[in-house]
Formats: sequence, structure tokens, C-alpha cells
Amino acid sequence: MPESPRYEIEGTYRSQPVCVTGGAGFIGSHLTEALVRLGARVTVLDDFSNGRMSNLAAVQNSIRLVRGSILDPESRREACDGAKVIFHQAALASVPASVNDPVSYHEVNATGTLHLLEIARSLGNGCRVIYAGSSSAYGDQSQEPKVETMRADPLSPYATSKLAGELMSRAYAHCYGLPTLTLRYFNIFGPRQRHDSPYAAVVPIFLERIRRGEKPVIFGDGEQTRDFTHVANAVHANLLAGAAPHDRLRGEAVNIGCGESISLLVLLDRLAAQLGIESECEFQPPRAGDVKHSRASIDLARELIGYEPTVDFATGLSQTIEAGRILSG
Repeated sequence: MPESPRYEIEGTYRSQPVCVTGGAGFIGSHLTEALVRLGARVTVLDDFSNGRMSNLAAVQNSIRLVRGSILDPESRREACDGAKVIFHQAALASVPASVNDPVSYHEVNATGTLHLLEIARSLGNGCRVIYAGSSSAYGDQSQEPKVETMRADPLSPYATSKLAGELMSRAYAHCYGLPTLTLRYFNIFGPRQRHDSPYAAVVPIFLERIRRGEKPVIFGDGEQTRDFTHVANAVHANLLAGAAPHDRLRGEAVNIGCGESISLLVLLDRLAAQLGIESECEFQPPRAGDVKHSRASIDLARELIGYEPTVDFATGLSQTIEAGRILSG
């Protein structure tokens, strides 16, 4: 295997104008904090449909905030004006909700991304777009681990809408030379991830139900597996992509995970063990659009942007639980 490239992050972002869409959300707020620490001039675009101002409390005096949707032309233009890198994190992100409302998912995730790419192209300053993709592009194919050369097989309106944004990013790289890269996230978790929204993921939902003395609900038999990846790894991948040479940003999609997977039943056991309690679960029928197994090959991310996970699952789970304890007092 060729040696992974090493890109200079520290100096790259100093005084660099960047935009983070969805910057008040879970991943976006962690990325925003990291960029501020690196000295970037950060503009956050968020409509607060899922993001929270409290997520930006530590940096609110160090950023420019544009309250608006990526579907609003004026908000897009204001947020992206002069940006050298656009980190596109904004999205609707629930598989079940997308089944109920496919039109909204297409408008935000697909059409919204198209408009953002067009703004980046119109800037004419070599602005790069780092797009938050999804491992849902692979669907329920049995091959493990998932590699980027596999065919796309999205099984839900959410997965399809995210793949549409990914393919449009690739088209803009091919047709216009716009430097773009898609990061296919694999089950990101960590502090600030909401348990009380339509987009809630399994880790915060399980944690909250265990804390309340309720049984977590598992859809299916619990043997389905996921490559749970701490949010610090997603942030690191974005920073690497934003610092990579333009010739590395040709519209490819790369997996961002840890390369390991565990079942939902094992996840539940580990959560309960770290909380020092016993936990049972309630089984319900599988949901439409859910996949059975998901594990990332991260070889291409290593090759293109020098990505390596910085926080393993066990450490990330401990940090997430501890952050929850601090918040709950």
C-alpha cells in the first residue's frame, strides 16, 4: 500500500475564508470549532431547523452567522461570498422521515447542493466544495467492507437525495474543473448528537432511553452491524480534504469510517456496561429503507487525503457518555 499523503492543516486555514453549511448542527458545529481554532474566518449558514445556537456557544463571537436555508438564494450568496472552501454539511438526514416526505428531501439534499455548487463555480476563485455524503449510497449490498468502486444502490429517498448531491459534485468537477470531494460518512456519533429530533441516530436514542430506565427499541433482530465513527474523525477528514491539493479533489467519493463494525446488540451491551446498568431491549419489525450491514474500507481516503481515524469506537463512546453526564448535571 502506498504511503498516505501528509497535508499541512495548521497553516492552511489561518485567515482563510470558509463557509460551513449546517454549521450549528451536530457535525457542523464541531467542524466550525476546529476551523476557528485553526484561525479560519468562518461563516456559518444554518436555518436552525435541526441545529442549535448552543452548539456554537464556544465560538459565537468568532464567526459570522447567516441565518437562512441553503434553498434561499440570498442566504446562500451572503454565506458563500469570498469563501475559498465550502464545507457542505447541511441536509435533511432521516431515512424514515424521507420515506414520508421524499419531495422535501430531494429539494434540500439534491437541489440545495446543486445551487451551492453553482455558487462555488460562480465565485471564480478556485473555491473547493467538501460535500458530506452518506454510506447509505451502498444500500444493502452484502459485500463487506464497502468500497467506493461498488455500484450505488440507495434504498430510501434520503439515500437517493444524498447520492444525487454526490453525483452533481462529481459532474461539476468533471465539467467545470471545480475542486470537489465527497466524504461518505459511516454512522457518525458523539457529543451534541440529538436524541429528540426526527434525524436522531441510534447511539443518542439508546443512551437517552437507558438513562430514563426505558427499553431501547431495535428494529429487526439487532444483528445488523454499523461502522460507528466518532465525530472527531469526520472533522479530521473535512480538514484534510479542505487542505488537500486541487488535483486530489476531482469529484471522487471516499469512505469516512473506522473500518470496523459492531452489531446493535453489542452496542447496547457496551452502553449499558459503561453506564453500570443492565439493559433490555424491545424488538420491532425492520423499517423500510434500513440496511443490514455497513462497514467502510478507508483505503481510498488514506490515499487521497491521508485520512486515519483519530478516535476509536471505545474511546469515542466513553467521551460521548461523559459529555452527556456533564450536560445532565
